[in-house]
Amino acid sequence: MKNFFVKDESLAEQGKKNMEWAEMQMGALAQVRKRFEKEKPLQGIRVGMALHVTKETGVLVRTLIAGGAEVAITGCNPLSTQDDVAAALAAEGVRVYAYKGETKEDYYKFLNAVLDFKPQATIDDGADLISEIHLKRPELLKDLIVGTEETTTGIIRLRAMERDNALRYPIVAVNDNKTKHLFDNYYGTGQSTLDGILRATNILFAGKTVVIAGYGDCGKGVALRAKGFGANVIVTEVDSVCGLQAYADGFRVLKMKDVASIADIFITVTGDKDVITWDHMKEMKNGAILANSGHFNVEIDIEALEKNAKSKRRLRWQLDEYLLPNGHKIFLCGEGRLVNLAAAEGHPSEVMDLSFCGQALALEFGVKNKGKLKAGVHVLPSEVDSNIAKLKLDSLNVKIDQLTQAQKDYLASWKEGT
Repeated sequence: MKNFFVKDESLAEQGKKNMEWAEMQMGALAQVRKRFEKEKPLQGIRVGMALHVTKETGVLVRTLIAGGAEVAITGCNPLSTQDDVAAALAAEGVRVYAYKGETKEDYYKFLNAVLDFKPQATIDDGADLISEIHLKRPELLKDLIVGTEETTTGIIRLRAMERDNALRYPIVAVNDNKTKHLFDNYYGTGQSTLDGILRATNILFAGKTVVIAGYGDCGKGVALRAKGFGANVIVTEVDSVCGLQAYADGFRVLKMKDVASIADIFITVTGDKDVITWDHMKEMKNGAILANSGHFNVEIDIEALEKNAKSKRRLRWQLDEYLLPNGHKIFLCGEGRLVNLAAAEGHPSEVMDLSFCGQALALEFGVKNKGKLKAGVHVLPSEVDSNIAKLKLDSLNVKIDQLTQAQKDYLASWKEGT
């Protein structure tokens, strides 16, 4: 395979413009890049990446290269690549293997093209690169210094590997940064999920009954945005604390089987499989819309839908109509994959600024601590997380107060009380 594989090289100019637009919104990462250009903390490090190939990811790639890294990148979801950005990166000499609408065969071929680059560090979103290394390319483990993981789903997989004593190199859980999950998952997923559904359907949310499956950081954000659009929001949960939070936030909390027949829109954000099954779908009212914003396309049982529906047709871009045996039609957005990337552009650049500062600094942290981190899942030191927030505040020209010495002493003491 040549050093890149993209859909259309002629799209490069538009991809560069889109990355230019993203860079304008990513002031914190710009500061990291400026320092990286001087210090070269990643000098000579081969970085293999499996991320959504978006304009924001392109800015991260440029930052790592500025820090001295060599980069090879592929997508982490068959429908999330922005083809113009992929073309732009290829034009800049980056090893990029990605196109929107990848076949399963190409998806894994591209993962292995990145692994053929023999990376010394990995950046993952969903842990597919890490999984492929451990299951099929274990010879690469000896040269791997560190990896990073972007998303909740990936961390779930990595924790499972850790419990099984299967994880064989250190991974920094970027998703666990406060500056990641409190912003990317909450604000980013909340806005971009509804953006994807709107682009796929152009429906009015006001007055609709919307079911949000899952009330973690992502589900909280989606529920808040749907409520803001005037929807009647119902939450389904399996976690008692999250269910109680949803109730306290003013949402109805019900079982999926009890809302299947009454809701207009269903949005899954759980990270688990079989959240919406055929038993639920066959009870749905005519015109119900389904969308998923979890990383993998397993939350809605699409296989059962394909098997049991009388017919299927592509009604609009990224909107499929299924005719059920009872005569009802239900509509699936983005083939059940990440709707915010399949049908829209993903999170706003301002949010990804924080997440990708985390990726760049996690990689730097891992390289600086080569040989000191044991195999397993690690979190960035809190001071690095705090610094990311400071970089963002500085880029926004937002000023906060500083503790006085007396305040610092008070917080550090246990002797002062009533």
